[in-house]
Amino acid sequence: MKPDSLKPMGIGVSLAVYVPAMILLLVMTRCAIPFLAKTTGMETIFFWFLVGGLGVFLPLIIAAVLILRAEGRSLDKKTWKDRLRFRRLTAKDIAWAAGGLAASGVASGLVMAGLAGVTGSFDHTPVFMSFEPLTSGRYWLLAVWVPYWILNILGEEILWRGVMLPRQEAAFGKWAWVVHGAGWGLFHVAFGWQLLLTLAPLLFILSYAVQKTKNSWVGVILHGGLNGPSFIAIALGLM
Repeated sequence: MKPDSLKPMGIGVSLAVYVPAMILLLVMTRCAIPFLAKTTGMETIFFWFLVGGLGVFLPLIIAAVLILRAEGRSLDKKTWKDRLRFRRLTAKDIAWAAGGLAASGVASGLVMAGLAGVTGSFDHTPVFMSFEPLTSGRYWLLAVWVPYWILNILGEEILWRGVMLPRQEAAFGKWAWVVHGAGWGLFHVAFGWQLLLTLAPLLFILSYAVQKTKNSWVGVILHGGLNGPSFIAIALGLM
């Protein structure tokens, strides 16, 4: 489906999705997760997996379904392929995904090095995501992380890249990736400015790559390819 066959999603409508999602993430991370961790004495990271998955990313999937329904679309294979642009990957798509992974990793590393040089040593990990490397008796957290990770990647990629980006392309043309990346960054305000700056390369590189390829799987590979291995490396004490 070509972008010009979709109803354009301008700044106002885009913000009507980004802002509530941003507020939801803020409320869950600033209120719900600290309360649950303090009340139960369990690790904060457990509640990030639980509350983040079910309280933030699952609602993103529900929002995507509601928007598609409002467009009068059925939840079928055609919608998945043509409207949401989850199409078979081509060699070009894979090259864009691989290049995006490399560029995002290098650029984020440079941002981290620059911030460390300006502000000294710093911890860019939000409190609700902080945890010690896994030890005996705590590896069960990996079993909680897996469904969270799936909901995280699919929730964001279905709504942001599948539902919103094509309609933003109809509104902003070749500059849609800039608006899209900025809006995606707005959603992540709860992560704090240091992590947000570190994520900035990914926010815009991924948005550009998906717009360029018109394939939402590229976003899944980029997002999941950086998010997943990074967590595993931290969890196992490798970084």
